[in-house]
Parts: sequence; structure tokens; C-alpha cells
Amino acid sequence: MQTRSTADYPPSLNDLFTTASSSEGDVTVSPLPVLDVMQAWEVWSMLTVPGIEHRKGTGDDGSRMTWMLHPDGSWARARTTNGERTTTVHQGGPRRLYDALEAIRWRWIEHGELPVHGAKVTVTPDGETTLTRGGWSATL
Repeated sequence: MQTRSTADYPPSLNDLFTTASSSEGDVTVSPLPVLDVMQAWEVWSMLTVPGIEHRKGTGDDGSRMTWMLHPDGSWARARTTNGERTTTVHQGGPRRLYDALEAIRWRWIEHGELPVHGAKVTVTPDGETTLTRGGWSATL
């Protein structure tokens, strides 16, 4: 479920979005095209960095763009030019959010599936939640 973003409830990271839209940051090139994370539930559910706000857009030239913003000041901006398959990625702040996303995508490509689907869930009395499947685990 996506958060509300109407005029009476604006996204909380607009200042960071302005930074992410114009700053150079650390620049890399990914061999994978931009992904709309919010429409790829299996990838989104594996992204264990809570609090990321995802935004997407289309450039004037038809390029596909995505932004990942985090309250700790981390941000990523990725752009796949119309007709291309590679992505130029700009990142800043204390974490490399797009790197976390790419690691999940490569796992998906290499294994043909993501382990969160069909994972066993364990919840401790204090609320710590751990997902496990095969040799993979994630504690939330």
C-alpha cells in the first residue's frame, strides 16, 4: 500500500528530493534498467531498509527515472535513457540505497526467485521478526 500524497498530506522528504534531483553524488552505471520498485512486490519486500520513500518519473526525453529517499539523508537517483538498458545512478548520504536494491535484483537474476516468497516467519515476544528460507534470513 502506498502512502497518501495529496495536498493535505505531502510526502515527508521533499527537501531531500530536491537534493537528490540536482546533486551529483557518487555516480555509477548499472547494467540493469530502472525498476519501479513499488510495482515489484517481490523486490520491494526484500528491501530491508525501512523508511525508504520511492518516487518515479519520466524525463523530457522519455527516460525513466526513479528516486529512493531515506529520513537519514540517504538518497539515490537512477535514470535509464529512452531506448537504453543501462542505468546511470547517483547516490548520496550515509547509505547506498541503490546498491541495496541492486543486490536484491542480482540475487533474483542468479537464482530465478527471491527467498522472501515462502519464507518462514518467527516473531519473538519482544516483536523482533525474522524471515528465513534455505540459507537466507533477515531480521526486521
